[in-house]
Amino acid sequence: MAGEVRGGRADGRTVGLWVLAAGLLSGCGHHDRIVVGSKNFTESDLLGEIVAQQIERRTGLSVERRFHLGGTFVCHQAITSGRIDLYVEYTGTAYTAVLKHAPVVDRDSVYRTVARDYLQRFDLVWGKPFGFNNTFAITVRRRDATRHGLTRISDLARLAPRLKAGFGYEFLERADGFRGLASVYGLRFASPPTAMDLGLTYRALADGKVDVIAGNSTDGQIEALDLAVLEDDRHYFPPYEAAPVMRQAAITRYSGVAAALAQLAGRISDAEMRRLNALADVEHRDIATIARDWLRASLP
Repeated sequence: MAGEVRGGRADGRTVGLWVLAAGLLSGCGHHDRIVVGSKNFTESDLLGEIVAQQIERRTGLSVERRFHLGGTFVCHQAITSGRIDLYVEYTGTAYTAVLKHAPVVDRDSVYRTVARDYLQRFDLVWGKPFGFNNTFAITVRRRDATRHGLTRISDLARLAPRLKAGFGYEFLERADGFRGLASVYGLRFASPPTAMDLGLTYRALADGKVDVIAGNSTDGQIEALDLAVLEDDRHYFPPYEAAPVMRQAAITRYSGVAAALAQLAGRISDAEMRRLNALADVEHRDIATIARDWLRASLP
């Protein structure tokens, strides 16, 4: 998803992040190495590490890691300015947040559109998706889902006036975020949703500080904290398939990188991504080790 940090917030916070990222990255030419970036959440860091190690092991190129840069717009600015060569993006995020298209549910159409428009507008090439869909996950405590018979997002409408919602900053601002969701499902909470960092929403929900959050469907914390994801029964969210996005100039310059990345296509299922995320977020294992072990098992 989505990761939640798949999008960006077009306000002072985001502008500040842009400036910060530009300052950190400016003047750092990467010469004969390829630079892999990531967004600022676990799954993006993990996928960035998998991509980096795959390039190293298949091409012998030196890879510089610039992880945890920020949200979508920070990473997009970094790659379009040439400060990074590659990062992992989500199709639905690119489609709605960057290209400003209205959300649609057909994954093939979304992928074709982002691949075409990114090449034409930004000279960026989309690789094939890794195989999983990290959509937004409207999530409640499992005990509340059982008590109130909540299985679908539409079930929330009757209870929303008694519930408190807590959402990530970007979910509150994005075209495919809260406002559209509230309109489609008729959600009116007791008070305006609390804005918080995505990483804090899961614990806030588990601890009873909020009653509803928008997490990531592939997040390992959902099962670990005994939370329940509600079905998007009105098909509001577009597909969010993760795939590598790379500068065309870098593909031309660095022989073998595209072929190395192509080997990752279709290799990670939703369940496998949840497992990998749980190793990092729940078991607190080292991300580089998780990536190395997965690559050795999946692509010997």
